[in-house]
Amino acid sequence: MSSEKLNMLEAINLALHDAMEADPKVLLLGEDVADEEGGGVIGVTKGLANKFGAQRVRSTPIAEQAIMGAAIGASMVGYKPVPEIMLMNFTTVAMDMIVNHAAKLRFMSGGQTNVPITIRTMTGAGMGNGGQHSDFLEAWFAHTAGLKVVIPSTPADAYGLLLSCIEDPDPCIFVETLPMYWTKGDAPERGRRIPLGQANVVRAGKDVTVITYGRQVHDAMAVARKLESEGVSVEVLDLRTVAPLDTAAILRSVSKTRSAIVLHEATKKFGPGAEISSIIHEALFSELKAPVKRIGSKFSPVPFSKHLEEAFLPGKAELEAAIRELASK
Repeated sequence: MSSEKLNMLEAINLALHDAMEADPKVLLLGEDVADEEGGGVIGVTKGLANKFGAQRVRSTPIAEQAIMGAAIGASMVGYKPVPEIMLMNFTTVAMDMIVNHAAKLRFMSGGQTNVPITIRTMTGAGMGNGGQHSDFLEAWFAHTAGLKVVIPSTPADAYGLLLSCIEDPDPCIFVETLPMYWTKGDAPERGRRIPLGQANVVRAGKDVTVITYGRQVHDAMAVARKLESEGVSVEVLDLRTVAPLDTAAILRSVSKTRSAIVLHEATKKFGPGAEISSIIHEALFSELKAPVKRIGSKFSPVPFSKHLEEAFLPGKAELEAAIRELASK
């Protein structure tokens, strides 16, 4: 890891560049991705069309179902498409292609047909984008056999995980947290892949485990640093991949602390935390000092109002209170 800093947007652009440079079968397609001035709505693909040409970086109509259909078709004849669905809410328009075709073709063909596509999409509350542009819907896709779901928390992880997604033989959904695009972190080691399904202990501790991913990793780290001065030792486990889950890492950490909190931006009800909590309770019930706590957003569409949006999201104060409660057991 070098001393250079990159933001998340730059790291993703670099991963796309390196993947395309290494393999001529990697293609990009999506709305405005070939726009040299914009490079997509945020600028993630800026400069790539100029370097790799219009045959490999293709802007599409505003038609998510068609984008996914084209990507699936290209993947079946040997390409590795990276379709961009501008916002995660817009994946709903292409659910048939994603869930009934991309996810199932390997199973329904007896393993003869793989669909090596990486669906890039972005989402995240906190920017006033409203209820149709801000939802974290990873639980929907994690519930679908055949899909991998990746949500990075740092620029270096975004780079390494995206390379692994592009090289994976199965469809991956790579979720980019919109408010984190401009967050700087250590630059990645060029060419270094991060295996899918491998969690990362970003902070070791002995009293409570916080299991999380995406931007909530940074909230968990901030709270853990604050409580350290009071003698509360918090372990923070960054899942990085929601599907497949690194069950071994989860159980290894919770076996040590015997207390766990699952934190995510997706709504608490029916969120990934429910599955993770069940895994922990089924394996470690007799060892736990207290039941696993789950923290997520309110069961509501994401509000547009700034104040309501803040109330909707899980906050550091809620996490701190939960850690204090478990640490006192």
